[in-house]
Amino acid sequence: MTLIADLLDRATASIPRTLAVCVVLMLPMLALAVWGFRLSAFGAGALYFVVWWTVLFAVLPFRAAPDGTEVVVPGQDLGAPHKPQMRRKAVWTTLVSDVVFVVAVAAFPLAGL
Repeated sequence: MTLIADLLDRATASIPRTLAVCVVLMLPMLALAVWGFRLSAFGAGALYFVVWWTVLFAVLPFRAAPDGTEVVVPGQDLGAPHKPQMRRKAVWTTLVSDVVFVVAVAAFPLAGL
């Protein structure tokens, strides 16, 4: 478990590094869709975009619950997480999106699309 946490810490050390990691994780799936399943590059990108944003909203609530140690500032929304960890969630979203995207693209021929 600490190996994964260490990798995530390194991958999400900065915003540019997080974006680079997400792109590196995304590109093989887009290439697979274009060359393996014969989607157009635009169609594969559009589908991945929709899948990524949908998965993001599913991933956002994870680890967002307060543990009781946060200091509440007057006027702060009590439901707002103290540490939202958005960079980590972006990487996790990309990993989960890769799986969902490949399953969706693989199902296209079964649906006659």
